[in-house]
Amino acid sequence: MKRHSLKVGVVFAWLGGAVVQADLPPLIPRETFFGNPDKANPQISPDGKRLAYLAPDEGVLNVWVRTIGQTDDRAVTKDRKRGIRAYFWAQNNEQIIYLQDKDGDENWHVYTVTLKTNEEKDVTPFPNVQARIEAVEQKYPNEILVSINNRDPQLHDVHKVELTTGALTLVAKNEEGFIGWNADHEYKVRAAAKINPDGGIALVVRDTPESAWRQLAAWGPEDTLTSGPVAFTPDGKALYVINSTGSNAGELREMDTTSGKEKVLASDETYDVADIVIHPAKHHIQAVAFTKERLSWKVLDPTVSDDFAAIAKIRDGDFHVLNRDHADRTWLVSFEVDNGPIYYYAFDRTEKKGELLFTNRKNLEGLTLAKMKPISFKARDGLTVHGYLTLPPGMEPKNLPMVLNVHGGPWSRDTWGYDGEIQWLANRGYAVFQVNFRGSTGYGKKFLNAADREWGGKMHDDLVDGVAWAVKEGVADPKRIGIFGGSYGGYATLVGLTFTPDLFACGVDIVGPSNLITFQETIPPYWKPFEPIFWARVGHPVKDAEFLKSRSPLFKVDQIKKPLLIAQGANDPRVKKSESLQMVDALKRAGKVVEYVEYSDEGHGFARPENRLNFYGRAERFLAEHIGGRCQDDTPKAPGPGPS
Repeated sequence: MKRHSLKVGVVFAWLGGAVVQADLPPLIPRETFFGNPDKANPQISPDGKRLAYLAPDEGVLNVWVRTIGQTDDRAVTKDRKRGIRAYFWAQNNEQIIYLQDKDGDENWHVYTVTLKTNEEKDVTPFPNVQARIEAVEQKYPNEILVSINNRDPQLHDVHKVELTTGALTLVAKNEEGFIGWNADHEYKVRAAAKINPDGGIALVVRDTPESAWRQLAAWGPEDTLTSGPVAFTPDGKALYVINSTGSNAGELREMDTTSGKEKVLASDETYDVADIVIHPAKHHIQAVAFTKERLSWKVLDPTVSDDFAAIAKIRDGDFHVLNRDHADRTWLVSFEVDNGPIYYYAFDRTEKKGELLFTNRKNLEGLTLAKMKPISFKARDGLTVHGYLTLPPGMEPKNLPMVLNVHGGPWSRDTWGYDGEIQWLANRGYAVFQVNFRGSTGYGKKFLNAADREWGGKMHDDLVDGVAWAVKEGVADPKRIGIFGGSYGGYATLVGLTFTPDLFACGVDIVGPSNLITFQETIPPYWKPFEPIFWARVGHPVKDAEFLKSRSPLFKVDQIKKPLLIAQGANDPRVKKSESLQMVDALKRAGKVVEYVEYSDEGHGFARPENRLNFYGRAERFLAEHIGGRCQDDTPKAPGPGPS
């Protein structure tokens, strides 16, 4: 199809007379949404004298450091390809610690950078190994705890890392199949969790590293995803846990490690605990958040009540406390809004005032962006389902082309706030609908457990019922609805086009499983201990093979009627590229319309801005052709391998 040149102020039509109105705001370049942020994730040094942040250096995200009150900013890391996304200050003030993988393989290594010498060291220098940060303590400034699966690829052992030398010392060997660890505040590993054969969790503890493990608590399968250990209390005699036993929602409780007795610290009848602020030196809990329609904080420590109240007055938006200095005078705080960039502030606890540091994307400031509206509807079985509707600014909310944007996980959820993908779609003229279908987290265990063995079943019904709601409300044109998502959202896209082939006009699948049997057979080795959860909540690949085939889009390609775009990272360890390739091959054999793009240096999603821009350009053209939104002039025209 010939590509149109789209100009603001021109009414133009695509297939079937689909019209995008002329009163939309100007087209915003994709670079504004999907290029590197200008600056992001500020972290104050423990002594409060320096500020670190992420920013591009030679076009790649790196860690920068500046002296507070000066303009001596300099990049202290030298990544030249993938970009650094996770880092923090060592408690000694002299080093930056960051994590990096290779081309999306999720084999994270832990690196240190000594600021005085610019010396960089990989402290987990093992091939095909994944490292995880387990503990950081102020009183041990030159040590951290890291877990590594270098002995057994399925299991992570805990090591102490001496930061100045990089020396590793084994402190907890994983011979029991533990999926996670908790150390007390003396770096003694004294709690662990293990998946039971039924998909439940056993919480075990020990009094000293030399003691035998003993079971403290057991959570059944119904509580697995809404319960778990958080951290030791200041005296090490109890654990803070999230626990939903005896309640619908995950509550914050304190559990005695000797008796197992609990007391509830914070709870909500409907919503699970979503975030916790713990004092980094004193180790008591100061505040708890619940993600409802918006983020809602409950302060537990009266010494910070005035701080939270003052922060809330700085500006509109939902805020998070990012980190603080050792003196506990300066907190770094982020504010998220639905129609603008993230705002980062330094909050002075003495003055009770916030100073704006920067926003993550300056080019978003002053633009006309869309508002995100919380909604709810009743599913066909009476379950209340929540979500968010984002409408293109300047357009009458009637009979619009709509994109159903399905979140991944599936055990996660969409939240209120800025999302570049959502704003990009709205700017192109689409209504964007995000449905927190059953199985989404945060709404309590009854809602979450309603999704057990419902991949491609009632979980999909919720999406279909959401579309029906949007059509009934008059927002969506039933002939111009696309489905778009990554990971589980990619699977939902494939289900949408195979199971309900007349509902959607097109689909965009990013790293989505196509066969629930081969998907489980190819999970990374360190996911193996979690298999009982998959078997309980999705189905067993051997015992339930026929059932899983009935829920797998691969076996229903003959039913597809509408065009499909599939995008895949070649190194994805979670959803192997074979999941996409077998779907593409089956579609081609069946004579169906499919466009496939693969990125050779990506994994489960697209981290490099070059790849993001390429993919979203292709998706933009694809959606414009099939449901009629606006399209940037430089959009890629044809399928291909993508940049390497």
